[in-house]
Amino acid sequence: MEKVKKKIGSFSFWNWVTASIIFRLILIYFPKNLNLSSRPEVSTPLTSFRRLAEGYWLKQSFMSPYAGSMYHGSPLLLSLLGPLTINRIEGQPNHLLYSLVSVIADVVSAMLIRATGQNLRLAYLRSLESLDLVKQIEVSEFLFSGDIAALIYLCNPFTIVACVGLSTSPIENMAVILCLYGACSRLIPLAAFGWVIATHLSLYSAILIIPVIFLLGCGPDSPPRKLFLQRHQQKEVLNQSKLPPRFSWGPVIHFAFWAFLWSVYVLVLCGISLKQFGGLWEMFKSTYGFILTVEDLSPNIGVLWYFFAEVFEFFRNFFLIVFHVNILFMILPLAIRLRHRPCYLAFVYVAICSMLKSYPSVGDSALYLGLLGWFVNELADMQFSLFLFCGYVGVSLLSPVMHNLWIWRGTGNANFYFATAMVYACLQIVLVVEGVSAMLNHDRKLRNLITGKPQDAKS
Repeated sequence: MEKVKKKIGSFSFWNWVTASIIFRLILIYFPKNLNLSSRPEVSTPLTSFRRLAEGYWLKQSFMSPYAGSMYHGSPLLLSLLGPLTINRIEGQPNHLLYSLVSVIADVVSAMLIRATGQNLRLAYLRSLESLDLVKQIEVSEFLFSGDIAALIYLCNPFTIVACVGLSTSPIENMAVILCLYGACSRLIPLAAFGWVIATHLSLYSAILIIPVIFLLGCGPDSPPRKLFLQRHQQKEVLNQSKLPPRFSWGPVIHFAFWAFLWSVYVLVLCGISLKQFGGLWEMFKSTYGFILTVEDLSPNIGVLWYFFAEVFEFFRNFFLIVFHVNILFMILPLAIRLRHRPCYLAFVYVAICSMLKSYPSVGDSALYLGLLGWFVNELADMQFSLFLFCGYVGVSLLSPVMHNLWIWRGTGNANFYFATAMVYACLQIVLVVEGVSAMLNHDRKLRNLITGKPQDAKS
């Protein structure tokens, strides 16, 4: 019976994957891709297709791609994706080849999410077996968490509009997912490559090195080690084979070696690409420097553009430090509290960066919502789920309306659009807080099952 259910679940999964691909292709064939590439929720100064095309045109004209402060992305993207901005197929939509690359990136990301979710589920079941709690914990048998996470990522409207809107977010998301997949599967060179590329494309991905280190050193997510010790103390027999492995520095050193090699390789390629246009310093100043100084104050779904448009110039540097250090302040406490769940820690880090980064887009939200699908079993009791769902839907509908009232109709002002950005940020805060709380409550329930305490007992 279980094999039949697995076959049905797999059949249903591939049906949804096919439907999501067809839906993307239909939207691509709409006139001008529904103009999604011009939406501030989809395209940012770092992910805009138009800026990528401008940078490629400048480079082809023997000028620096960073001249004029239009392009602020990687020079490698110019070499790989730049030709697709001008190559067209007669009788087909403009930029069809570029759109197909985005579709492929989304599908590859979904498959990597699925494979990682399967690894996490197997590790979760092994932990329950070691704790003798398999019969007491209900685990989904129809669609595994990997399938659910992959479908959430593929069918998420945020993912779809980022793909159809010709954003570079699908490429950045694929690099992050590749890093986590490599670390979870113990493919260290692949994990290092994904982390280097993700950091190269987006500075904020650098903090993912902490969950990657935990993944390589301790293995995938599992309940706290003290729960295993409590269980084996009750049996008065300590079986080392059933305990989670202790932290190992060997894979971490191996990862550092490969990360160094990939970093040197990427920098050499960038240096060759920009040899005539200022070299690596020009790249760092126009990419990472652009992110840290928040030079472009065009509207987006974040909160920094409005704040720095209003702040006095005298206090600008101070608040730049405050906003960027705010992310760093959260790294250590979360790492200490969630060190036994590195993949969930990665989800939390991605969500926090999406909320506080200089130029956020819906592609960032698509990534962390997909990663959240890995933990549908553990977060079954998370509060405010319906409220969050309705909030995301409401913001998605109101944001274009408020932008239209402000920019095109002139019947509103910047506060209209900024209000939706504030609500969006608050929803992400609630998601992170309630998600972490639900995960800690899940660990507490496991401890109560081991010690025999009532399910509603507090720590």
